Amino acid sequence: MNVDKLKQRLQPNRKKVMVSIRMPQDVIEELKQIAPLLGFSGYQPLMRTYIGQGLRADSERLAQETELSYLFDSLRRQGVRDDVLVTAVAEAKAEYRINPDLDKPEANQ
Repeated sequence: MNVDKLKQRLQPNRKKVMVSIRMPQDVIEELKQIAPLLGFSGYQPLMRTYIGQGLRADSERLAQETELSYLFDSLRRQGVRDDVLVTAVAEAKAEYRINPDLDKPEANQ
């Protein structure tokens, strides 16, 4: 996440918009039980936190996938074959226990 976006997210008085979402009653009850145990004033701030965490995780993952796609494209232009890229990704995943959802090079063509 870039610095400007991070600064904006840290502003305590960011504008909020009312949304309506249907959730299973048991989920809401569990959120109400868990929220105070985690230091939240209620279940809605906890929901906002969960949504924000998921959004940031997905944004980061998508940014990494885009960067990886650019890298694969550059390596292809330099003559690296797809089978070499596939092998390199597989070895990196195995050796460094990298995220198993990491895109395969052939998916980025």
